[in-house]
Amino acid sequence: MFSKPLPALVAGCLLSAACQSVPDANVDTPAIDPARLGAIVQTLASDEFEGRAPGTAGEAKTIAYLTGEFRKLGLEPGGEHGGWTQAVPLIRTQLGATRELSLTVEGQAHALTQGAEIYLNTVRNAPRIDVRDAPLVFVGYGVTAPERRWDDFKGADLAGKVAVMLINDPDFHATAGEAVAGRFGGRRMTYYGRWTYKYEEAARRGAIAALIVHDSDGVGYGWPTVTASGGETYDLASRDPAGQLVVRGWLAHDYATTLFRSAGLDLDALRVRARRSDFRPVEMKVALTAEAPVAITTTASHNVLAKLPGSTRPDETILFAAHWDAYGVGAPDANGLTVRAGANDDALGTAGVLELARVFATGPRRERTLVFALWTAEERGLLGSTAYAESPIYPVANTVADLTLDILQTAGPARDVLLVGEGQSDLEDDLARAAAAQGRVVTPEALPERGLFFRADHFPVAKEGVPVLLLMAMSGGADLVDGGRAAGDRWLEGYMRCYHQPCDRWSHNWDLRGAAQDIELFHAIGADLADSNRWPEWRAGSEFKAARAASRAAATQ
Repeated sequence: MFSKPLPALVAGCLLSAACQSVPDANVDTPAIDPARLGAIVQTLASDEFEGRAPGTAGEAKTIAYLTGEFRKLGLEPGGEHGGWTQAVPLIRTQLGATRELSLTVEGQAHALTQGAEIYLNTVRNAPRIDVRDAPLVFVGYGVTAPERRWDDFKGADLAGKVAVMLINDPDFHATAGEAVAGRFGGRRMTYYGRWTYKYEEAARRGAIAALIVHDSDGVGYGWPTVTASGGETYDLASRDPAGQLVVRGWLAHDYATTLFRSAGLDLDALRVRARRSDFRPVEMKVALTAEAPVAITTTASHNVLAKLPGSTRPDETILFAAHWDAYGVGAPDANGLTVRAGANDDALGTAGVLELARVFATGPRRERTLVFALWTAEERGLLGSTAYAESPIYPVANTVADLTLDILQTAGPARDVLLVGEGQSDLEDDLARAAAAQGRVVTPEALPERGLFFRADHFPVAKEGVPVLLLMAMSGGADLVDGGRAAGDRWLEGYMRCYHQPCDRWSHNWDLRGAAQDIELFHAIGADLADSNRWPEWRAGSEFKAARAASRAAATQ
């Protein structure tokens, strides 16, 4: 149970415009204000901020605005060296035109075209990629999951070799009656299904390169999305090149089938074998050669952090977070728009964090420290939050929870709140109780196989063991008070047409009462955790439970 009354929208507010700013009678803090949310978004998503791309003039304006807002609210600097920021040096790599690109089968080299049969990139800080006749090894789903009694590698030596892997995890295509069914949560993607994990695991295994067989259903998007960045990638400049793949990429679905067949292998049959725990790696008798120049640039970017120190347990922290960055300025769209302003993704989430800071700053001082974090370079691969998770200013062992906002619906009050990543931690119980206090229910995400839980800034913090909650409206259509689920689906369909596009802009047609409802949930959960002794836990079977147990054990020694 919550130890204090929960902030809740007053009865009848869901149907009334009066919900624009109504404090709960049970608490002495003001409610999240939709008008304030809108004003912040209008500022951050204006052309003046140039799409808030890391390392640009737009970043400088964004950092100045955010730190100014925190300062006006009376918060303390929460960054490095007593300041408001944490430095996040970034590296941008751009693969040039390939000088050689081929796969050799039975002594015959077959030339490939970048972006057609294969797509390659690199995050390695080196002036070129050069892979020569590196043998391909099919390693199934490329998963090592001790807590699920699963190891696709079986001790295979991948030094100097190319790991070829399937996307998603072994349960995704499993049929009824297969022994594996359920070990990875059914069709709900686990951490092991993400392409980022697969590249990391291949590198840990000593591979020189890794290729993932593309599958639109398994990854959640088509081949054009894979190739859209044109060989451009970003990473943390602090990475040690020695621990990274020389090159990584994807094989087009139909081409992969042809390639396996030419090597005397049946990819469809291997897919079935890979869904068994006794699967063993298969030497493909195919070799990759790839050479291309790499253009490298570095960028200085920053996370922004503010805090409200706790009164009695200041070393224990609760993190409220969103990302401030968007995609900057690009080519004109059909309407001539060039600024990709990211109004919803994630200026609205950023506004939510600022509103939470305002509400907590005007209320009673809490026992635990509250940290308000706005990350950079989420759109470049969760890099700002990754930099923090790897070098945390507030130790992860003493971080009670991470509550992240990334895309909120703008169509008005809803009868439910969407839960991303069901079954991970007991923070889900907190969410259900807070929603019930608003007269709402929790609805699990509609497409868990898309792996949205692993695609937002809470994820790097979760990997370090901190229990997390993510609110993300693109996980399904909400049950809107005005129009029900059908109206929520229409809103989502319309929003997705502008996802990462210049048309993700502020509109006076937005109704932010629903977004305010959702942000209020985080205020309720955060307030309760801040004045309690509770430490949320991961569920049994969660891939993050062991990391939490290890960090907490070390902290208590």
